[in-house]
Amino acid sequence: MVPREKIVVIGGGLAGCEAAWQAAEHGCEAVLFEMKPGVFSPAHHNPDLAELVCSNSLKSISLENAAGLLKEEIRVLGSLLIAKADEHKLPAGGALAVDREVFSSEITKAVANNPNITVIREEIREIPEKGIVIIATGPLTSPSFSSCISRLVGENFLYFHDAISPVVETESINFERTFRASRYNKGSADYINCPLSKSEYYAFIEQLLVSEKAPLKDFEKLIPYEGCMPVEVMAERGIETLAYGPMKPVGLLNPLTGREPYAVVQLRQENRDGTLHNMVGFQTRLKWPEQKRIFSMIPGLENARFVRFGSMHRNTYINSPLLLTENLQFKKQPRIFFAGQIAGVEGYMESAAMGLIAGIQTSRLAMGLPFVHPPQTTVIGGLLSYITGPCVQDFQPMNANFGIISPLERKVPKKKRRTLLSERALNDIRQWKTDIIS
Repeated sequence: MVPREKIVVIGGGLAGCEAAWQAAEHGCEAVLFEMKPGVFSPAHHNPDLAELVCSNSLKSISLENAAGLLKEEIRVLGSLLIAKADEHKLPAGGALAVDREVFSSEITKAVANNPNITVIREEIREIPEKGIVIIATGPLTSPSFSSCISRLVGENFLYFHDAISPVVETESINFERTFRASRYNKGSADYINCPLSKSEYYAFIEQLLVSEKAPLKDFEKLIPYEGCMPVEVMAERGIETLAYGPMKPVGLLNPLTGREPYAVVQLRQENRDGTLHNMVGFQTRLKWPEQKRIFSMIPGLENARFVRFGSMHRNTYINSPLLLTENLQFKKQPRIFFAGQIAGVEGYMESAAMGLIAGIQTSRLAMGLPFVHPPQTTVIGGLLSYITGPCVQDFQPMNANFGIISPLERKVPKKKRRTLLSERALNDIRQWKTDIIS
């Protein structure tokens, strides 16, 4: 079937390039708009497409790691970005690393040479009034286009800075040292509470005060509002500050002692299946190894597996669970799709994966074909479900992890669980590829 219209992709980052490539490979014509070299964001310096700005590492290649599984899933689906990363990889142990300039150069050549893709080097300031559009402008969307998106989605649903709390796998919590309760027993026992004695609290604060913080880049510098203050900054204001803030124990009785603890860390359910919990109010700029070391001091989290560490950095994204369908379509205008970090995922390959899905879905829309949804047994499907499904509370961007995919139907030893999850995911993504081609 011949497509009725071209697909416009706004943004030449990883998500935009993958979206345009997939649309083209599935039989459509794509027009890719990139504002460089006429306009650069504060973090971008290379005029090429798909510029990697923070690191040359694309994380793990192991199928025992969700980041590695995600790479294999998009490799199965014919991802341009993973193909070029494989071609130009550098020695990096168990990770996939690339020469950043060569990687971007090769992506630029491939996209420019695709007969079904037209690249236009021009800043888009308004969303086209007609036709299928994919918005993939990334975490550093220009101020002019951010204003345009804000008018589209509503200013209350567009965020410009992340204040992200850490997230742990629920099964890694030591429930022998925690208790479930809501303050003053109001409502159901929705929170997992990690109680600290006075000595445990003081030891925790002491380590926060000497911890290593991640530096912010010049364009990321911000003064967070009081409700978003990093925990280490609150600790610097006084040793009791956290005990009167996010670690306030008031209204929480520890059933093991019958008393209020000196301080408490509350964990709130992060996803529908309850496989993930986030640390309430624990936004932070601590380096990731420091977060693991210090937060493991909290009773109940001594062996916690962190699927996302806390951070505070510049990031433009929308409140996707309220705004997007499971196809990445904007609910109020289904001809408009969002992809990449602006749609609520974290990470290079996560962004590429959402671009890949947007490219496939828009091509099917253009051809009059029904949408197809990757199974939630895959990392791709899990990411889609997380950013477009019911949000528990306070939506924040998510990266690849095993907690977002459907659990196995039977219990298996923990040592085998990830292997079996990966095997199932790859079998299902191969079947899904067959379904979308047939």
